[in-house]
Amino acid sequence: MTHLECIFPVAGLGTRFLPATKEIPKEMVPLLDRPVIHYGVDEARNSGCSRMIMVTGRSKGCLEDYFDRSWELERILESRGKERLLDAVRETSSMGDILSVRQSAPLGLGHAVLCGEPLCNGEFFSVILPDDVMEGQPPVLRQLMDVHDTLGGSVLALEEVSDAEVSRYGMVAVEPSGTEGIFRITDMVEKPSAADSPSRLAVMGRYVLSRRIFDLLKSQPKGAGGEYQLTDGIKALIDEEPVWGVVYKGERYDCGTLEGWLDATIRMACRRKDLAGVVEKAISSAGK
Repeated sequence: MTHLECIFPVAGLGTRFLPATKEIPKEMVPLLDRPVIHYGVDEARNSGCSRMIMVTGRSKGCLEDYFDRSWELERILESRGKERLLDAVRETSSMGDILSVRQSAPLGLGHAVLCGEPLCNGEFFSVILPDDVMEGQPPVLRQLMDVHDTLGGSVLALEEVSDAEVSRYGMVAVEPSGTEGIFRITDMVEKPSAADSPSRLAVMGRYVLSRRIFDLLKSQPKGAGGEYQLTDGIKALIDEEPVWGVVYKGERYDCGTLEGWLDATIRMACRRKDLAGVVEKAISSAGK
């Protein structure tokens, strides 16, 4: 795999988490003991990416600060012998090169990805939507990269969803590739009804994309919601280059809503030996 850049569109207003996100980005909302954005950057690093491109908006400076060195905090932890915490703090500043570019207006996911073009040097690059926290072995993004290494072309993460969920996602029409779990994508429909959806395979927040997508996004008119849609750019790309879909192996936590974030917090806490008992006790007490 030759591409090293991963774009993180993080310019959204986070209205679903107001008033908490009035002053802090929704990507900095804690999920257990680290912010949501940490999980996405960690996945990108463990997948082989070394340049993390944050497409930000106003009041998002703390995203860069989080991944920077905090010398004063490190000195305090070191003087107090807090080695475990010191290692955790230092890790956040060694997760790759953190670069940022400003999205000047909320013009959609396609526009956000396009904002990252000047910082992408390779023929392919990755995109992670940090609202989707994904866990897999190997990491989900790495699974997509492995398919790219074998078949070439762009690669999207897919998940089978229920009829009730179809209208929330970009849905794909596919053809078998000959390998289980891997499909050639032939069309995409953004948030269709269950009756109009070409399949039950939805695109989730992980992409490996050809840089040709940048030119196609520039030539696309505004789509749904008066925004530039990444889906429209990928649909155009399908006509020119292979685009593959991978039913990823792993677990996804939808942290884009308060309900999803709470579900993720509880489920992840239950898997930790030091926190599982706390959750069980709280649920037991709430039921009395």
